[in-house]
Amino acid sequence: IPEPEAAEALLAEAEGERATIIAERMKEKSRFYAEARHLAQLAGKANVTDEEGRRHFVVCSGGGPSIMEAANRGAHDVGAESIGLNIVLPHEQAPNLFVTPRLSFQFHYFALRKMHFLLRARAVAVFPGGFGTFDEFFELLTLIQTGKIKKMPILLFGREFWNRVVNFEELMLEGVISPRDLELFQFVETAEEAWDAICDFYEVSH
Repeated sequence: IPEPEAAEALLAEAEGERATIIAERMKEKSRFYAEARHLAQLAGKANVTDEEGRRHFVVCSGGGPSIMEAANRGAHDVGAESIGLNIVLPHEQAPNLFVTPRLSFQFHYFALRKMHFLLRARAVAVFPGGFGTFDEFFELLTLIQTGKIKKMPILLFGREFWNRVVNFEELMLEGVISPRDLELFQFVETAEEAWDAICDFYEVSH
């Protein structure tokens, strides 16, 4: 998902009906770049520490482009450090320019990368994405559903997108998940809404 200016350029260059539809939908979703950036700004400015002075909220992304870049960029905007857990892929990706250099890590295996994400996560913001996003999101749901890790805020940005591509209600009606499993995550549209949910969950000041 590109930032809005890049999405406009994609739409202008689109040729053919399918390409135009894709470009139009990317443009619709480009607002989430700004929301991811703003959420990271809010987290980066949060001064919540434990008794030993360790920060509760530090931005951590997959280190790559798009929404990942927006997250690291938002922390960078407010002078906060941020982490990038990059993955070695044949066609992409290099760490984005906004990851704190000493906190930029490179992984060869998705499984190890996911483990390091979830060992430290206090909340997870899930933006519209493809196979990689689905893989990490559903594995997280499974781990919480089965009690392997503690419950945490799982924030799905963009109700319209998620309800179009995944019919959660139908999964429940089919009996393959329980009604309470639908309470493992919540839909949000803005960074403020997501940050409020995180602060409410941990009972900290907004």
